Amino acid sequence: MTITHNLGFPRIGADRELKKALEAYWHGDIDQQALLDTGRQLRRQHWLRQHQAGLDLIPTGDFAWYDQVLTLSATVGNIPARHRQGATAADSTARDNCCGGTAPNVTEFSSEPCADIDLDTLFRAARGRAPTGQATSASEMTKWFDTNYHYLVPEFHAGQHFALSWTQIIEETREAVALGYQAKPVIIGPLTYLWLGKEKGAGFDRLDLLENLLPAYEQLLDALAQTGAQWVQIDEPILVLDLPDRWRQAFEGVYHRLQHSGIKTLLATYFGALGDNLSTAVNLPVAGLHVDGVRGSAQLLHVVDRLPGHKVLSVGAINGRNIWRNDLDASLAQLRPLHERLGERLWVAPSCSLLHSPVDLEREQKLPSDIKHWLAFATQKVGEVVALGRLLNDPQDAQAQQPLAQSRAAVVGRRESARIHNPEVKARCERITPTLAQRQSPFSERIRQQQALLQLPLYPTTTIGSFPQTPAIRQARRGFKQGQLNEAEYTQRMRQEIADAIARQERIGLDVLVHGEAERNDMVEYFGEQLDGYAFTQYGWVQSYGSRCVKPPIIFGDVSRPKAMTVNWTRYAQSLTKKPVKGMLTGPITMLFWSFVRDDQPLADTANQIALALRDEVLDLEAAGIKVIQIDEPAIREGLPLREQERAHYLDWAVNAFRLSAAGVQDETQIHTHMCYSEFNDIIEAIAQLDADVITIETSRSQGDLLEAFESFKYPNHIGPGVYDIHSPNVPEVDAMVSIMARAARELPAEHLWVNPDCGLKTRQWPETEAALVNMVKAAQTLRERVTEGVAG
Repeated sequence: MTITHNLGFPRIGADRELKKALEAYWHGDIDQQALLDTGRQLRRQHWLRQHQAGLDLIPTGDFAWYDQVLTLSATVGNIPARHRQGATAADSTARDNCCGGTAPNVTEFSSEPCADIDLDTLFRAARGRAPTGQATSASEMTKWFDTNYHYLVPEFHAGQHFALSWTQIIEETREAVALGYQAKPVIIGPLTYLWLGKEKGAGFDRLDLLENLLPAYEQLLDALAQTGAQWVQIDEPILVLDLPDRWRQAFEGVYHRLQHSGIKTLLATYFGALGDNLSTAVNLPVAGLHVDGVRGSAQLLHVVDRLPGHKVLSVGAINGRNIWRNDLDASLAQLRPLHERLGERLWVAPSCSLLHSPVDLEREQKLPSDIKHWLAFATQKVGEVVALGRLLNDPQDAQAQQPLAQSRAAVVGRRESARIHNPEVKARCERITPTLAQRQSPFSERIRQQQALLQLPLYPTTTIGSFPQTPAIRQARRGFKQGQLNEAEYTQRMRQEIADAIARQERIGLDVLVHGEAERNDMVEYFGEQLDGYAFTQYGWVQSYGSRCVKPPIIFGDVSRPKAMTVNWTRYAQSLTKKPVKGMLTGPITMLFWSFVRDDQPLADTANQIALALRDEVLDLEAAGIKVIQIDEPAIREGLPLREQERAHYLDWAVNAFRLSAAGVQDETQIHTHMCYSEFNDIIEAIAQLDADVITIETSRSQGDLLEAFESFKYPNHIGPGVYDIHSPNVPEVDAMVSIMARAARELPAEHLWVNPDCGLKTRQWPETEAALVNMVKAAQTLRERVTEGVAG
């Protein structure tokens, strides 16, 4: 019989219960026991949901209080000293290692579990602050492979040792087994874990820590075997990357060492094909291998040809990252030849964890019925996995006939729908020429005109766009949607918020202002709601990081802009001040990748449609007198293919889409873009090709590391290194911000540098926001004074 299983289920809850409990705990509204109870209730609900759907193996360890990488860091004792219990401010400058001493010259490391790791330790690592303990700098955060999910980057030090120190996954697996479930604990593999981290300190390679890390994994696997679980899923998604030979060669020794724990290992890969890592993966001493049958469908027969006869092959046949209902007939056509060869050694699962999908489609009551019929969320995807397993075991299985019929109807419905195709949009895209993506003059000429018009000081200050979304703002927006406020009343409320934001910025002394985005629910959803070709959910929440959730819109058809989306709000804000106010837009690549995107045409075609719609908005903003327009593209790096050979094509069309959206303006109109929490070193030339006049990036959590790409490349245009971490409630110190800017000024001309936070401020509250921005303006003033003193000297 074909086994069905899941690689992971969304942890946040159908009603974002975990988000609400986390934030209530952080704010002091509930105690830790209430938070723990919420987590326990959610896990039990999710296990029961999957069991009732008919899955054979239920994942455990997919629940995390912030993210799964941080959970593993705690599990193996790799929590920096500054975040642990009893940490003092001095620990922030001391050497951070997991279970050893914290003094700068310590070389001896303890192998005992860290007794000073608790739940608040995780939150200090994630946020820089928890209800207990010393506030400090949070860990760096970046994107999980090519998704919009974030994780906290592990920090590694030379000579570091590890030990089993946080038993969350063990306790949760024991709990699931006690409830009668066939539990399959899920952990990140040791090589992927090391790959995801960063060395702190020079002179060593984090792969050198492998021998020190493996004893913690052996301890963990032994403990999991004692829970009664028969299988463990070890995720090694780096096997779909272009790996250096040394990393690839390390796999065999690692899994030879880890095979003696008494629990069978399913090695899981996802997000692509194995490619040149295929031989390594199939020959590892593990009991089973999971491969991505969606992104790596072409590899399946090659995997079967090379798979040893005793091993299980798990095929991810259901797309874990998008929300379209599966074509069960197509999946069966893919799986049946494999089933004929493998029999019961073939397992079926989603392609990856369902963390990237909303929880349950059935709750959606406002989606058009035909579009809803085309979709499947996490709960429905589990049902699709079970249906595939049943149909492979018995093509006439009665319980699988209804989902099979629904799948067939959805395929026909999408193919024949009049909603999807707009001839005018397609005709406009066919008329795109290279000149549409070219500014009138090169940057060196444009910037002189912009400076003459804007009259900004050295080190101009600005923010990324959004300001705190207060309860009053949320209440007004909710009241408008529910009909409790009419349009005039709502507009007046939002104008009051905009006026307040402008007044606060002028008091603080910022140079380029923003209207604050009070009217916006989300930077993608807000625009999608005003574009044709998009659909929206009520409960389609997906976790982005920690308690931060987004509700991605659904691109189901050709995209166009019926009318202006932001002009009235921005024009009003500009009328309140003589300082320039930025028009704020979300760029075409971010609109693409932060939506659930249609899968019936190339991504480049959809990107061009969005770019043309945004181009219309940019030109309308310029015509309304807005001289600074920011087109945010935080997703451009995450869209980068994981394999080098596929990247040039992606960057070509992605860069062109951005330029298409921005290039219609006059030279004196200044175009900004913003990117955050991404590695830029390998795409820095493409970022320069965007030809934005000003780019703002994150540099605070990485202590300026991300700035290295812009320094070594000699980035030609203007740049704003984010000088403080908006995801932490801590108010930044002036000296710390000056230090980041001073580092930038060592390699980049001072006249090219802007001063700004590292991201939008919507998740913060006004007191901490104003205090942070006051300090930021002081930092800019300090920098200007240093330049003046230098000139005078």
